[in-house]
Amino acid sequence: MGYYEFNIKLSQDSTDALIDKLSEIGCLGIIINENSIIVYFPDAVYVDKVKKELEIFKGVLRDAGLPEALSYDYLYISERDWNESWKKKFQPIDVGENLTIIPPWQKPKPNRINLIIDPGMAFGTGHHETTMRCLILIERLSKKLSRKNGFLDVGTGTGILAIAAAKLGFEHIVGIDIDPLAIDASRRNSALNDITNIEVSCSSLCFIERSFDFIVANLLANTLIQLTPEIASHLNKEGVIVFSGIIDGQEYDVIEAYEKYNLHFFEKIVDGRWITLIASYDSI
Repeated sequence: MGYYEFNIKLSQDSTDALIDKLSEIGCLGIIINENSIIVYFPDAVYVDKVKKELEIFKGVLRDAGLPEALSYDYLYISERDWNESWKKKFQPIDVGENLTIIPPWQKPKPNRINLIIDPGMAFGTGHHETTMRCLILIERLSKKLSRKNGFLDVGTGTGILAIAAAKLGFEHIVGIDIDPLAIDASRRNSALNDITNIEVSCSSLCFIERSFDFIVANLLANTLIQLTPEIASHLNKEGVIVFSGIIDGQEYDVIEAYEKYNLHFFEKIVDGRWITLIASYDSI
């Protein structure tokens, strides 16, 4: 079997929305660069179908108020060249003070906390601004918590944030995602990192009975608002929440929704057009 590699150029503000759509079409994996994303499809997916969906998606972006400029080219990759293609495009990246994201074929960096992520299985290699910001904050804020018993990753993807939490000392970690492929990827990446204390599932938050010292939710604003009661109710009184994936200007709606549940927002970070918020019941 071979694969089609699409190199799609678009605004960073539209990346997350496009990733969701590409998953629906049948995307096998994705690499996020500064001004483009590289996406892979099996040869069973007709190129014309992908092209048609990308053209339709321009209208979706326009209706959502996101930049609709989108261009792409593509090429066919034989099965023999598939692994080599991934290896050339996915390079290690240092994040924060001590974290390094590496693919399985690279040797771990000495004196770093290495997060081994297979980029060919699901979304979230750590190269996107919001993922990197979440990693930086998990590392920074975990040092200030009085306890690190529980960590919740809402929309876990490849499990990269949950894996970082495990390596930073959290005892019990839960990752949830609505995509079964993401659940499988998270479990596989946990195994690559020799981590056994991460529980991942497609379960709704309402079925999770415990509360957590740290919650991270790297999701679009509308989803964060829809999940307000569930997310707020799972935070310990001394815990902290990191919200990311919010487009500039939409953070006010997120803040308003969660303040109704007595959460206090004490930090806002701007990365281009992306907003990250930090909240707790009592600022730490």
